[in-house]
Amino acid sequence: MNLFLLNLILALVWGAVTASFSPENLVFGFVLGFLSLWLVRHRFNPDNFNRPIRIARLAGLFLIELFLSAFRVAADTISPRMSFRPAIIAVPLDVDSEVEIMLLANLISLTPGSLSVDVSTDRSTLYVHVMDVDDPEALRREIKDGFERRIQEALN
Repeated sequence: MNLFLLNLILALVWGAVTASFSPENLVFGFVLGFLSLWLVRHRFNPDNFNRPIRIARLAGLFLIELFLSAFRVAADTISPRMSFRPAIIAVPLDVDSEVEIMLLANLISLTPGSLSVDVSTDRSTLYVHVMDVDDPEALRREIKDGFERRIQEALN
């Protein structure tokens, strides 16, 4: 969506809010829309229009992981063998802002069977406790290729 089309939409919204679609009112709404967009012009680059899609992909990934991990935890807890292999895994971070690290840590903690324990003081490593892990390296790759990559896509 280009800025001109967005400005037209703002003018139509102005007409709907004021309940008047007269040409003078729509032109006034267009001018108001132009001034509003000019004030926030530094926020508009082509990637920002795809951000809602990238955020939705992150949310979808979280919902899938939530369902799968809840199923795994439920299956592990009701199985008669009860042979958990808990571990604390160090995950090197590519995300660097506090918001990205906080979001990654929270998404991991909200997923059943895993808990973010700590972040190193230099913010380069996230420590994650996992209830049952076979291959720590595969888990690191899963976190980095899943949540971390989607967070970077959504927020950058």
